Amino acid sequence: MFPARVLAGVPSALVILALSGCSSGWGCTDATAKRGEADVRVQVEDVSGQPRGVTAEVVDWRLEPHPQVPSEGDQVHFSYRFDGADETSGPAVGACAVNKKRVALGCRTIHSSEARHQPDGGLTGDDWLPVEHPEQVAGVLLIPNDQSYDGPTCDQDIKDGGGMHPPEPAGEGDRL
Repeated sequence: MFPARVLAGVPSALVILALSGCSSGWGCTDATAKRGEADVRVQVEDVSGQPRGVTAEVVDWRLEPHPQVPSEGDQVHFSYRFDGADETSGPAVGACAVNKKRVALGCRTIHSSEARHQPDGGLTGDDWLPVEHPEQVAGVLLIPNDQSYDGPTCDQDIKDGGGMHPPEPAGEGDRL
């Protein structure tokens, strides 16, 4: 049996442990942003769903063999443009080739920082989307959520992690 004065100190000790960061993550929570509506032209959103003042759009797309692996047949080659983005630390968005029902056939993240600066201030680039059935591709859509934020999760850093994170990137089979 413990003396009464030892037992009286137990709640205080638990409060001190919790405040010192020695708790089991009571204060750290992760949240995932809701995926925005995909379209050919989107206003890029931060993790709270607010516009970042940047637009991204698919300028053109076509089916053709990738020059480095022509034996793999046609793939989706698309051009894109960011307006209002910072050349070095701008946003990144998901790009997906979709069928007529807006089901993703292949996706990847495109970064404005990898695009080329244009005289009018825009940033342009092109990329490839490998798809298993290129004959089913009806278009390329962009997902407006900024994927460039890479803050720590609670699992990675219980003290400084947590908060809102971008949605999981879209993948094959996702309906956009």
